[in-house]
Amino acid sequence: MNAVQLPLEGMPRRLYSCTPSRLNTWLDCRRRYRFTYLDRPAPSKGPAWAHNSVGASVHNALAGWWREPYERRTPLTAAILLTNGWIAEGFRDAEQSGRWLQRARDLVSGYVATLDPSDDPVGVERTVATRTKVIAVSGRIDRLDRRGDELVVVDYKTGRRPLTQDDARSSLALAVYAVAASTVMRTPCRTVELHHLPTGEIVEWRHTDESLARHVGRAEDLATEAAAADERYREVVAAPPPRGSRSSGPAGGAAAGGRSAAGGGWPSAPVERQSVGPAAVPAEIDELFAPNPGPICSWCDFRRHCPEGQAVAPERRPWDGLAE
Repeated sequence: MNAVQLPLEGMPRRLYSCTPSRLNTWLDCRRRYRFTYLDRPAPSKGPAWAHNSVGASVHNALAGWWREPYERRTPLTAAILLTNGWIAEGFRDAEQSGRWLQRARDLVSGYVATLDPSDDPVGVERTVATRTKVIAVSGRIDRLDRRGDELVVVDYKTGRRPLTQDDARSSLALAVYAVAASTVMRTPCRTVELHHLPTGEIVEWRHTDESLARHVGRAEDLATEAAAADERYREVVAAPPPRGSRSSGPAGGAAAGGRSAAGGGWPSAPVERQSVGPAAVPAEIDELFAPNPGPICSWCDFRRHCPEGQAVAPERRPWDGLAE
């Protein structure tokens, strides 16, 4: 991989604006980062994932529940909000969607039954932000609670994998949210929690000032790398591509494996949509934003455009992430 030119010591540097999701994408796979944040138009994604539909539906219902008047904050209201906002994309058929709708209703109604409806959070789907000398980072917190004289970051989880304390401790996003919440609210925030609705487990981690500083330092390191790569991409790709340039995926962006690009959950027939392929880039850029092939490639939205990902991980159906 070609070296990226870093800014000279002492030179003023523009802050890198980002979210924790952007930083984690850079860390996970630079090709996916390029497809997500740099190529315009962005390459076409595969069909929606059913497990993401479940997660988004649950998050939206819980956010809406806290916005209801106190007297309406009941398990029944949570179930109604979930039903009214159900996202039916990615499921095999209407029968599967219906079964998961009922499961999700049970999840949210059971979860809110454990809450005190009079204990209003400090924020719900609250956007927080902070700056350092390197980054301007922002993100949206599922829920921000006040416990005594401190704030607590609460993150809802609906996946099938049970969570551990290490998940909370090692999460860059949760640590950044804690620092940003403390900055915005001018109140200490060191505790982060993962609320796993399928098991009812709450996984907590209490950071120290030192551990938060390490996470912020890690975010700055990732941002420095990504910012330099972004700048090189703009320098090279903004200019007319040299003769002999190549793209990092199929030129036409055709779907691999015949997966439907339909946006609905169960179309009666495959729905054809115009597919957009990756930008044609020189080899230098392809190497700078090299893929990181591994098992996670099965779940990548851009798998159809990545031969390396297709080679190392099997194709998944949109509903394969459900715990069935």
